[in-house]
Amino acid sequence: MDYTANEMMTIAAARALRNSDICFVGIGMPSAACNLARLTHAPDLTLIYESGTIATKPDVLPLSIGDGELCDTALTTVSVPEMFRYWLQGGRFTVGFLGGAQIDRFANLNTTVVGPYDKPKTRLPGGGGAPEISSACGEIFIIMRQAPRSFVAKLDFVTSFGHGEGGDHRARMGIATKGPTKLITDLAVFEPDPASKEMTVTSIHPGVTREQIAANTGWLVRYAPQVADTAAPTGQELSVLRELHARTARAHGDAA
Repeated sequence: MDYTANEMMTIAAARALRNSDICFVGIGMPSAACNLARLTHAPDLTLIYESGTIATKPDVLPLSIGDGELCDTALTTVSVPEMFRYWLQGGRFTVGFLGGAQIDRFANLNTTVVGPYDKPKTRLPGGGGAPEISSACGEIFIIMRQAPRSFVAKLDFVTSFGHGEGGDHRARMGIATKGPTKLITDLAVFEPDPASKEMTVTSIHPGVTREQIAANTGWLVRYAPQVADTAAPTGQELSVLRELHARTARAHGDAA
């Protein structure tokens, strides 16, 4: 079947989630990947959003964490202070699923500013709960489109701590969780090198070349000793994802 690079990225990200995971979900592409996983291979996946909606099962993708769809379909809803203090800082999440505007080779994320902080070229939405999610969840999955302006050698601002300067930097900072373990893009899947923690390519999507990956990355890309070929989307994965987006468009008035 024909599919787009964005569909391949979303499906590859969804596959990373396990049926037993308790996942702190970011809005946008992370939300699409998480709900696709719930609707396919991981029906018992527990999705929790920053607004306090626990075990939510949205029929359409939410516009924001405040979308009523999340509360309407949740098992229960708790206050935001309880969500962060008891659930997140209590170590109850196995996975946090994030995106960002910029990322570096150690999976540190920027969602604050592009350019100098005092006079930025672009002011971004900010961290929200992402800095806490990146440190308190058991591990972090990141989904981002790959391009030179987003995959940069040096971040303009570090919003969410990934592997810092690499190596044992997280441990030296007193952070006991694993940090980013997967970075899924529209070109490939990256995982941290066991020693250096630099994000290295472990799987390349169908039809993508190493030259394309290099051209869309602001640092010298490294590859794992064994690089796999990402499995192409199945008919079921594509049909479920497309129907999810179609329902969302109808609900939000974007389609008849």
